[in-house]
Amino acid sequence: METTATVPFSSTRAYVLEARYEFLRLLRTPSFSLPCLLFPPVFYLLFGVLLGGKGGPAVASYMLAGYGVFGVVGVALFGFGVTVAMDREQGLLTLKRAQPMPPGAYLVAKMAMAMLFAAIILLLLGALAVGVADVRLAPMQWLLLSTTCLLGVLPFSALGMWLGTLVSGSGAPALINLVYLPMAFLSGLWVPLAMLPPVLQSMAPVWPAYHLAQLAQKIVGVDAGGSAWLHLGVLAAITGVFFTLARRRLVQ
Repeated sequence: METTATVPFSSTRAYVLEARYEFLRLLRTPSFSLPCLLFPPVFYLLFGVLLGGKGGPAVASYMLAGYGVFGVVGVALFGFGVTVAMDREQGLLTLKRAQPMPPGAYLVAKMAMAMLFAAIILLLLGALAVGVADVRLAPMQWLLLSTTCLLGVLPFSALGMWLGTLVSGSGAPALINLVYLPMAFLSGLWVPLAMLPPVLQSMAPVWPAYHLAQLAQKIVGVDAGGSAWLHLGVLAAITGVFFTLARRRLVQ
């Protein structure tokens, strides 16, 4: 009886401790925590509030959704991609496999870390949107927007994890930036897609971030009018495909 009661507790504690240490590890890494936490609010303040102020609350709401997705995607890609590449290179993954810990604790910890960082970013953006940009959303809109962005960590964590299996720890930041920055711009996260040339607008659905952005923008009423189920299906497919590809490379 005592053994049966102790095992679940120990397993749960292992997940909690691994997630806590992963969060503290990256929080204490300025090269990760400062850009991830500060860039989305600063860019939103500059482009969504100061430069986009003439467009009123509608533009500020559009940019709120866009920079919310921008922050979430960045945390997921770098939080998984760079750390997985470094852990592989330093042999930490091999060490963790040899330890008596739940096999899924490593991934669950990184997922919890990414969601915690994403939640902090969303809180900062929400404070700026309400206090400076005069954005007014219903409580249900705030809840749906936050939930959508937090769950949006999943597909980009899978993508980041796969990217992290392709290169070394020193090469991972460059590779992820080559994917992250063009995708953010061409998905309409920085500026409205209507401001881009027609050929780039037509290519936007190719990018995963576009589909998450459309879901977020649909909640605040400024999306392009596509089907939410289509966007959800694309994101679910991306999660499954890249998680499978990353898992195959990690077990090799």
